[in-house]
Amino acid sequence: MKRTDAVKKRSGLRLHSSDLVLIGLIFVVIASVLLPALFRGGKGPAGREGSRAGTAPASLGPNGAAGGRSGEYADLEQAGDEYDVDEGAIQGPVFFSDPYAQRRFTPVDDPRFAAALDQEIERVLRVGRIPSLTITLVSGDRIVWTRAAGLANIRVKTAAACDTVYVIGSTFKTMSTMALLQQLDKGRFRLDDPVNAYLDGFKITGENRRFPVTFRHLLTHTSGLPTEFGRYPVWSTDGPPSLEEYLGKALRLERRPGQRVAYSNIAYTLVAYLVQKFSGLPFRDYMKRYVFDPVELSDTAFEPRPDMAERLAIPYMPVRRRGVFRPVDWARADVWPAGVVYGTSIDLARWMICVLNRGVYKGRRLLSEAAFAEMMKKQFERFSGPINGGWLNETSGYGLTWWVSKKDGETIIAHSGSISGYTAFIAGNLDRRTGVAIVTNGNKAHRHLYELALKALAAL
Repeated sequence: MKRTDAVKKRSGLRLHSSDLVLIGLIFVVIASVLLPALFRGGKGPAGREGSRAGTAPASLGPNGAAGGRSGEYADLEQAGDEYDVDEGAIQGPVFFSDPYAQRRFTPVDDPRFAAALDQEIERVLRVGRIPSLTITLVSGDRIVWTRAAGLANIRVKTAAACDTVYVIGSTFKTMSTMALLQQLDKGRFRLDDPVNAYLDGFKITGENRRFPVTFRHLLTHTSGLPTEFGRYPVWSTDGPPSLEEYLGKALRLERRPGQRVAYSNIAYTLVAYLVQKFSGLPFRDYMKRYVFDPVELSDTAFEPRPDMAERLAIPYMPVRRRGVFRPVDWARADVWPAGVVYGTSIDLARWMICVLNRGVYKGRRLLSEAAFAEMMKKQFERFSGPINGGWLNETSGYGLTWWVSKKDGETIIAHSGSISGYTAFIAGNLDRRTGVAIVTNGNKAHRHLYELALKALAAL
C-alpha cells in the first residue's frame, strides 16, 4: 500500500480533487484580506485608510520614518497615485506612452500635395539644418493636408507628428492684434490716437507732443520703441515682472515715431497691456476667451498643459559641424506677450482659416469687416520692400502687424515667428483663401520656410 493511502485510512479522511480546489480558494480569499493589512499596518478592510481613488495609501517615509498623515507619501509634491478621470489619456504599453496610440488630430493626406511638397520638405530639413517640422495646408474653411517630418527629440529619436508642440513666436502678434482691434470695434480708441492718453501710472518717455506714438505706430513697428526681450531660463528662480512694472521702466523712445520700421517687442507688450486695460480682463484670460476658444485653438497656450508638454519638441541650435545639434533652454521673457507662446501647426492652420475668411470662423465673426480691411491694408507705402530677411518682394509692407504683398495681382499675407531653437511661419492668399502654417524646432530657419511656404501656396 502506498504511503498516501495509509495516511488517508488512518485519518478517516477522503480528499477528493473538488475538496482541494475549495480549500485553495478559501486560502486565497483569506490571504487577500489579511496580507495587505499586515503590510500596511492597518486593521483589515474596516480599518483601511487612504483607499479612495487618487489618494496614496499609507506608507513609510524616508529611512523608515513615518510618512506624515496616513494616506500621504513624504514626497516633494503631495499628489495622488493616479487620476480619477481618463479624459485625454493615451492607451499605450506599460512602460511608455505610445505617441501614435491616440492623436488630438488625425493627419490628413492628399497624394497631390505629397507629390508637390515631400521632396521639398526633405530638402528644407537638410539644407536649413532643421531637426523637425510640421506643415498644415488650408483651403477655404478646411484643413486639406498635414505632414510631419524629422525628429522632435533627437536624443531619443521621437518623430514629429502633426500635433507636436512648438513655440510659435511672433506669429502670435497677429492674434494679439486681433484682440486689440476688437477693442477698436467697441469704440475704445482710434488708430491715430496718442497712446499716452490711455496709459495710467506710466507713460512713454522721450516723446515730443507734436509727434506722439499712436496705435497705428505700435502695430506697424514704427513707434520708435526698442526691440528688447529680457530672457529668463524657464527653470530660473527669476521671472518676468508684471506688465505694469516692466512697461513703467521700458517705455522710452529711441527715435521719433514714424521715421522708419524697426521691430519692437515692447510695442506688442504694450498692446497686451492695452487689451487688458480696455477689456478689464487679464491679458491671458482675454486671449483664451475671445481668440483661442472661438477659433478652437485648443493646443495654443502661454504655458503648456501637461499633455502639451508631453508632445513638446526640444529646441535645437545647429553646431558648425553639419548634422550636429545642441539643445537650447526654454525661455520666459519680459516681453512674453510678444510671442512666448506654445502651439501646433494645426492650431495655426485654424487661425489661418479664420483670417482667410476675413475674421470669421465657423460662422462666428471675431472682427468687423471694416477693421479687418484696415488690418490687411498696407499702412505706409514709403516703407515698402522685402521684409525680415527677404519676404516677399518690393511690394511687401506692413498692414496692421501682418506682412502684406502683391504677387501675380493677388494679395499675399504672412508673418514669421522665432525664438532660440524654434522658427514658425504662416502665409496665405487672401483672394484664393488658401494658406499654410509651418512650425519647427530649427533655429533662425526663416528663409527656408519662406521657400517652402511659397511652393505650398503654389500647390494649393
